[in-house]
Amino acid sequence: MLSISQKSKRKKRERIGDGLDTENTPHELIHQWSPPHKQRVVCKGKENEENQFVLARRPRKRREFSGLSWDTLPDELLLGILSCLPLQDLLRMSRVCKRWHRLAFDESLWHSVDLVGNPQLDQALGQVLMAGVLRLRCPCTCIGEPHFTHTQHLRVQHMDLSSCTVSSPFLDDIISRCRRLENLSLEGLELSDWIIQSLSQNTELVRLNLCGCSGFSPDSLGEMLKSCSRLEELNLSWCDFSTDHVKAVVSNIPSNITQLNLSGYRQNLTMEDLKDLVERCPHLVNLDLSDSVLMTTSSFPILQRLQSLRHLALSRCYQIHPAALADFEKFPELQTLEVYGLVQDTYLPILSKSLPRLQINTRPFSGVARPTEATRRDRAMWGMTCRLVFRS
Repeated sequence: MLSISQKSKRKKRERIGDGLDTENTPHELIHQWSPPHKQRVVCKGKENEENQFVLARRPRKRREFSGLSWDTLPDELLLGILSCLPLQDLLRMSRVCKRWHRLAFDESLWHSVDLVGNPQLDQALGQVLMAGVLRLRCPCTCIGEPHFTHTQHLRVQHMDLSSCTVSSPFLDDIISRCRRLENLSLEGLELSDWIIQSLSQNTELVRLNLCGCSGFSPDSLGEMLKSCSRLEELNLSWCDFSTDHVKAVVSNIPSNITQLNLSGYRQNLTMEDLKDLVERCPHLVNLDLSDSVLMTTSSFPILQRLQSLRHLALSRCYQIHPAALADFEKFPELQTLEVYGLVQDTYLPILSKSLPRLQINTRPFSGVARPTEATRRDRAMWGMTCRLVFRS
């Protein structure tokens, strides 16, 4: 025989078990398994039939925390603390709570990001760009679909995507959202007319590196050069260009260009193109015409019109005789001369003696419009460093 108390406990367990079989939502389960609210106990007795009294506990006083709490810190102070954290630690802090997540992705913390070393960027790249980054460095990276969650324009002004593995539609999705670009490097990428047209909307461009690019027409190239009238440095070396591409460049390039790399066009760059270029861009300081086999000594009087020319590269222009290089003594402002492939090592000391003001064959690689020169080993980008750096 079960006692009265045992029977009541058994019925209580059965009621709980039935409830578990029928409940489906977590909120109801939590409510059912949470302890019941305390009821006031009313005491009755023979001696208190007329007067009832209540037994109740006094409410517990909350313990007052005498120290400093993170929750009491203002947003400005927390942003100052988060600004001292590296990239990985900042991302960990964003998981603490909703407030810290909001602060961790504040635009003031994401003005410059270096993602070199991250082999794959998909949704993360879209999140970084939407966070309001101004400077982004991620060359030699595999980029998938960025997954933008809004259609607003990006704030990025300086971006290095050199030698990335990215499809043209994904790259166009990024460039089409940019309106404030000042420095851009797309070296070695497969482009399209849509991407070149999107570049035309960035009228504040100052440096543009399209070295080794392909996939766009002369017409779109010419329209882009017309729109980007503030360009000062332009690298179009070794692109998949025809003679029409070269003519589109020399006919539409902005007149205020000071540094230009047109190397690698062999028989596509003619003497007539050089004349048009010099007439259109009289303020050139740095000019690279290497690997243009149609350049002869007849180009010297044309180049002499560039009164501000300081750096000239004519490497592997094989129709220029080495003995004619002594004529560069007539260039009063010229400082460096690159003639790799024209001068043998045994003749170089003789040429240097005849041209004592010039430094000859000191720059094997051109640095025009490139974000990082080949001789540098730091992580600077056009002379600017990034605060948030990815550490593999």
